Amino acid sequence: MKIKRPKRAESYVPTASMADIAFLLIVFFMVTTTISVDRTTVQLPTSMERGETPKDSAVIVVEENGVVHFSDGEEGSRVVNPSDILPSAAFIMSKNSLKFFLIKADGNVQYMAVDQIMEQLRQAGVRNIAMLTEQESVG
Repeated sequence: MKIKRPKRAESYVPTASMADIAFLLIVFFMVTTTISVDRTTVQLPTSMERGETPKDSAVIVVEENGVVHFSDGEEGSRVVNPSDILPSAAFIMSKNSLKFFLIKADGNVQYMAVDQIMEQLRQAGVRNIAMLTEQESVG
């Protein structure tokens, strides 16, 4: 008697949905990938010329030892506590919302001190802020 061998089932991989799966994977990786910009190296510009600022600008001076001087642009400067800049700036802005503020900080001052002053000015609603820099000579 002859024994019949069972038919071998042919293996078959359905490829109809492969394009859908590939597309979903591409979309998934595009959405979950973040672009990191902190690896970019840039050379910051130097101040070649001074911009014009109004004569009656309020001036904030930060000395190397952390002492802060404040002037509203009409009176002489006075030594203030760094936390007093917010109310002083808010009072000036209530009188003139277009007032310019100049920040003049010593080159050896930690940036955190300047950042705190800028944050207080932002909270007071100041929109016109300039940082005084040393002018680089051309030659």
